[in-house]
Parts: sequence; structure tokens; C-alpha cells
Amino acid sequence: MAPPRPGSGASSADASSWVAGGHAGYNWQQGAAVFGFATDLQATRLNTSTTALLSYPPGPGAILPTDTAFTSSSIDWYGTLRGQLGIANGPWLLYGTAGLAYGNLSLNSLYRTGGLTLIPQASEVKAGWTAGAGVKYRVLPNVSVGLQYLYVDLGGIGLAASASLGPNTIALRSDTSGQFHTVTAGVSWHFTPTNAAMPWQGGFAGIHGGGAWGNSTNAVYTGSQVFISDARLKHDITLVGRRSDGLGVYAYKYLWSDAVYVGVLAQEVALIHPGAIVRDDLTGYLSVDYGVLN
Repeated sequence: MAPPRPGSGASSADASSWVAGGHAGYNWQQGAAVFGFATDLQATRLNTSTTALLSYPPGPGAILPTDTAFTSSSIDWYGTLRGQLGIANGPWLLYGTAGLAYGNLSLNSLYRTGGLTLIPQASEVKAGWTAGAGVKYRVLPNVSVGLQYLYVDLGGIGLAASASLGPNTIALRSDTSGQFHTVTAGVSWHFTPTNAAMPWQGGFAGIHGGGAWGNSTNAVYTGSQVFISDARLKHDITLVGRRSDGLGVYAYKYLWSDAVYVGVLAQEVALIHPGAIVRDDLTGYLSVDYGVLN
């Protein structure tokens, strides 16, 4: 009996999620200019999942109902340490911000086809950068509310794996970008000095929440099946049909077996699709890579 055929495919996706956390920092004010630093730490569930629809090469071998090609990535927390520069106008503060970003990035893949299984995984704390802008408004002398946008780039991680058994070989490549956008609303408590002429100077701390989107994830799954298909190793060869490219499709038996197979003859494939032929250097016998043949 021929082994099951491996499937191939590709997929990509991104995600959206909630964000919630806390922040703190310190500002200095000179006239309308406000400059300082801020740090924050938040939880999120920016989880991306993507499943590939597998396609199968023609040839012998069944298609298993358990075949799966699935990849997921996640960012479950991240933080930033940023510089800020803004302009104050009464109770309003408009600012830009940029600096360091860090967070946990995970990537997992499952590729099961052709009787083979790959389950590579990776998880790393990554460092990158962030930039954005925001606005705050004083609702009380020591309380402000605000809205902030940040673009966060944590770099990326990737996976690669392969396995072979008999005529079947499977391989996967997957990666996640670790890049995403956030919009959050928050409230801050200000520890402002008594000098009312500089209301935005001093330390602050608060909480915030909102949404995030991004974390693009991609995966490519490649399965191939290389059968010894040399006519010299077959008997009882009977033509049962033709492919659209003119190749004959035959029923046959191998010299060492009474099982009946259906497929092509390597010598004919070599004339029309030479790239699908694999030659054994020791014996000189020809095999057909059905993944290349299509």
C-alpha cells in the first residue's frame, strides 16, 4: 500500500485585542514646553492564529483526515520606556513620544500530514522600539484624562523544521512580526509642585486601557512525495488514462510486490517534466517527486 500523500499550503493573519495596564513618569515644564519621560507595563491577548488549506499532489497514497497545518503567535504583555516632548495650552497637553519597547513574543506551529508531524515552538522576551503621540486634559488640579496612540515594534521570531519518512518529506517555515498598534485612554494623578505657573511639572502615575491590532503571522508548509517510479522496476503495466499534459497514467505492480499502484512512469516524466525526476546516484534508478509534478 502506498503511504499517505503529504499536503502543502500557506497562510497568514493578524490579530486584535484589548490592552490594560499602568503608567508613571516625570515632566519638566519651561513656559509652554513640556518634556520628560514615561514608562508603562500592560497585559494584552494579541493572539494570532492561522490555518492553511492543504493541497495534495497527484499520485498514489491516501489523504489522511487528521492532516493539519496550523500556526499561532501571541503577545501577552509588553512595556515601554519613552521620552516625551509636548506643548501645554492651559489645561491641554499635546505631546509626541518615542523610546524602548520590550515584551514577550511566542510562536507555535503544528504541521501533520503524510504520516509525519512537526511541532516547533519558540518564546522570547524581545526588545524593540516604540513611537506615538497623545493628548491630556486636566479635569482637576491633580487629575488628567488622556488618549494615546503608540506603534510598537518588538522585532520578530521565526521557526523552521523538516522531517522525512519513506518517500515523504515535509517542511515548514513560520514567522511573526511582533509589530502592532495601540490606542488607549487613561487617567493620571499628578504630583504637581505648589508653583501653579508650571501645572504640568512633576511626577505622575495612572492606569489606562484600550485596544491593539497587528502581530502579523505567516506560515508556509511544504510536503513532497518521491516514489521510485522507474519502469525497469515495474511489471503488468497498463495504461488507464492520460493527464492534461499528455503523461500516461498507469496501473502497475512493483517487481517485489503484488499490490497494484496507479501513477506515472519516470522515463516519460523525464521527457516532459525533468525537474520532477530524482536519480539515485548508486543504482541509476529514477524516482518522481509528485510535489513538483503537480
